[in-house]
Amino acid sequence: MNNEEVSNEEVMELGPNMEQLKKAVNRTSDWRERLNAIEELGQLDDKRSIDILTRVMANDAVYKVQEAAYHKLKELGEDVQLPPKNTGELFKGITKILVRIKKSLPEGHTYEEFKEKLKKMRVDLYDTYEGDKGANFDSWLENTWVSLPVRTSTKK
Repeated sequence: MNNEEVSNEEVMELGPNMEQLKKAVNRTSDWRERLNAIEELGQLDDKRSIDILTRVMANDAVYKVQEAAYHKLKELGEDVQLPPKNTGELFKGITKILVRIKKSLPEGHTYEEFKEKLKKMRVDLYDTYEGDKGANFDSWLENTWVSLPVRTSTKK
């Protein structure tokens, strides 16, 4: 049995909602739900929840989520180190993705239209940057939108 496979007996021992917590902590489109799942996993204090929290601490794209997993692991007595905050791109090719979205909108579109289209097309990306930027998300996204190349008309 690999680390991802858990028998029904083990799930029942860990609590009836372990499967829901595993799904919630892996949901890339909702960092707040991942935070809630981390809180609950931290209450379980067993090997499976510690393994999940360790993986989240090391790999989640949103630093707030990594920090929450780290704090839960410390509360559980685990000897862990908080990974450094990623200061680079959270998504490879973010600029290219955003340019594509901007160019798919009609000329003269508003920032709000761009923001909505981004959220519809790439909720994972939207959610990750929203979680990472916090209160600065809107100003970051708007400044990024303004700096992206505009659609150039080929008609004369």
